[in-house]
Amino acid sequence: MYTATSATILAALSLGGTLVSANTEKTIFLAPKRINIPTTHPNLADLQVDTLTPENWAVRTHLAAQFPTDAAKYGTPAWLVLDQLTEGQRYEVRVCWAATQPTAFVLNTYDLQTVFESPELITELSDYSTSRQKPDQADEDHEDEQKAQVASRATGRPQEREASVLFLQILAAADYYTTNKTLMNEVPPVYVDIILDPYVFNLLPRSLLPTIGYIIVVAILSWFMGRRISSWIQSVAAEEPDHNKKEQ
Repeated sequence: MYTATSATILAALSLGGTLVSANTEKTIFLAPKRINIPTTHPNLADLQVDTLTPENWAVRTHLAAQFPTDAAKYGTPAWLVLDQLTEGQRYEVRVCWAATQPTAFVLNTYDLQTVFESPELITELSDYSTSRQKPDQADEDHEDEQKAQVASRATGRPQEREASVLFLQILAAADYYTTNKTLMNEVPPVYVDIILDPYVFNLLPRSLLPTIGYIIVVAILSWFMGRRISSWIQSVAAEEPDHNKKEQ
């Protein structure tokens, strides 16, 4: 638990324009089997939630947070879709946020069937999706659905696609205490980076490859430099006795 005076927190929040990824929470998982995903409406895109893929692997956004309650022990939920995964490959999702916003995060991944068969999860996902919809979004979605169905029948395109997909649930709970009643009653949104990181050969995260390459290059250069320095020291040591003999 983090404790701070109201003046300290207000000063920290005033500096919120610059994100310092000092804190990180992550979850590691294997991509599930490929299943048929409908491309006609309603589909995953209609949820209006952020989607991460191995190509579009990061999103920067604000997440709502709250103090834990009996109804929400781990805080406020947010949902994302992890799409175009490779079946059986290991991935990790990281949430990075500034130390100036003390927050406790819990990350869970669910396959589509688990979410759709769980009344609690599907209700939570539906509520989050509704909160992100524009007021006139329903009418626009209905028109898009009709257009997509007409286009699909006209072109003969398949109405399904095979993909490995997961839902990502992020729970955010405020993790501070202050004498400022405003901050205790209204928790500010948390500015975060959410990153999907595939594992290479299911061993190492892809983001570590540049670091590993740098270490290998430094090790090779250090080895060659060490050999040259060792040769130079040996030559100096060999010249020293010869110089002493000449003086005698």
